[in-house]
Amino acid sequence: MARKRHTAEQVVNLLRQVEVAIANGKTTTQSCKEALITEQTYYRWRKEYGGLQVDQARRLKEVEQENGKLKRLVSELSLEKLVLKGIASGNV
Repeated sequence: MARKRHTAEQVVNLLRQVEVAIANGKTTTQSCKEALITEQTYYRWRKEYGGLQVDQARRLKEVEQENGKLKRLVSELSLEKLVLKGIASGNV
């Protein structure tokens, strides 16, 4: 079965949907089945997105992506610096 990637907005909306169903007396298992997610997914999402609004969740994902790009950039620059130091020390 192919995995479906949910956007941050979809995750927040599904969490709200499950929480409303639980508040109305349904079990977590029933609520998750209606939302077409597993309980494990629900708890993982609740841990990451619990209490966030849609715009906050969107911003969180943007910041995480930007952070990843910056980490890759720093590692590439560090590697280049080490290579240049190696070349410079070998020529002296």
